[in-house]
Amino acid sequence: MEPQDTSMQAVLAYTRDLAKVGYDAGDVLITEGPSSGVLYILVEGAVEVLRGDVRVSLVDEPGAVFGEISALLGRPHSATVRAIQPTVVHRIEDAESFLQMRPEIVFHVARILASRLIDATTYLADLKHQFSDRSDHLGMVDEVLEALVNQQLPAQQQPGPAPGTKPDPRL
Repeated sequence: MEPQDTSMQAVLAYTRDLAKVGYDAGDVLITEGPSSGVLYILVEGAVEVLRGDVRVSLVDEPGAVFGEISALLGRPHSATVRAIQPTVVHRIEDAESFLQMRPEIVFHVARILASRLIDATTYLADLKHQFSDRSDHLGMVDEVLEALVNQQLPAQQQPGPAPGTKPDPRL
């Protein structure tokens, strides 16, 4: 069993006492854009994660968490989450406070996020490899991905450019 599966099961176990909310197929739980402050934990069913009109993933693993990135970073939701079949979730209205009060859940959310980061980094490395020898505009994929991977702080907290240099317009 992978750590992500174990962490999803742990999140579900730690939240079994919370109220459950049902959604019908087609209902939107999270809309890409402004932060709602709401955190969702999938109990049963399936949702799709959309970035714009592109499906990024389909999630049906009980214990999966949605809205955590917005809650942890204080940023707008980066994707839309929509039920694709009847779905039951734990809906936590004040995600930030909930996560601050439940460190046992934060640990498992961090493991889930770390697993996603490994998957994304593997994909980015593959893209860099595929386009590394290009001399046209696709050859910039390597530079753009390098800048994105190395960006650690939210934009408002990024350090300014070093004296005598210009900021990177790609960030």
